[in-house]
Amino acid sequence: MGPGAVPGRRGTGLNATAYPSPNAGVRRPGSRIHMVVIHYTVLDLAETLERLCDPAAEVSAHYVIAPEGEVLQLVDEGMRAWHAGSGRWGLVRDVNSHSIGIELVNDGRAPFAAPQMLALERLLADLMTRYRILPSNVIGHSDMAPGRKSDPGPRFDWRRLALQELSVWPTHGATAPVGALHGSLVVFGYDPTLSPQARLAAFRSRFFPGREGPPGNDEAGAAVDLARRFPVDAPRRQP
Repeated sequence: MGPGAVPGRRGTGLNATAYPSPNAGVRRPGSRIHMVVIHYTVLDLAETLERLCDPAAEVSAHYVIAPEGEVLQLVDEGMRAWHAGSGRWGLVRDVNSHSIGIELVNDGRAPFAAPQMLALERLLADLMTRYRILPSNVIGHSDMAPGRKSDPGPRFDWRRLALQELSVWPTHGATAPVGALHGSLVVFGYDPTLSPQARLAAFRSRFFPGREGPPGNDEAGAAVDLARRFPVDAPRRQP
């Protein structure tokens, strides 16, 4: 199975190369695409494509972005790619049915290449416009599966996306009592059934990379601010 043109596929209108994967299914009836989940691959591009197109692996994503900025489309956006697995974001448990999955070719330790980030930003802007996806619903795999997944990891620049309204970032200097932290993380979207340690680790990886030890008032303030401005399940008008 190799690359080809993209005519007739539901895509972005961007210069994506089709590299079809058989690993996809039908979205759950009544589901609506309103999320994007960002991953890193660990593997290099060739290994990534081999795995995501291997029926035995039972994994896939809608898009893969190479370090050089090449965008490959593996699964039609109308189909349910197998990228998220078990986990949840707010009340959504079948994340695969409600999301577009994007894999970034990166080992999780190196900085994400500039051409790759530019391609991601173009793709996100297009998807968010077409599906009316809120910036707060652009999340990492680790956000919806704390303790099980760590991607896209602490080297990923979430603040850069937020400055372009492609994701969210807490207000600078916000503080709050530490006791408000975990309730606010749940309101923001993190799974309430998981351990506080797992939620905190995922939150830190995204918003306070490298932070260790007991949570601080600045972390609680960030969580309260995010929960106040971006409560995951509150009725809100789409952009």
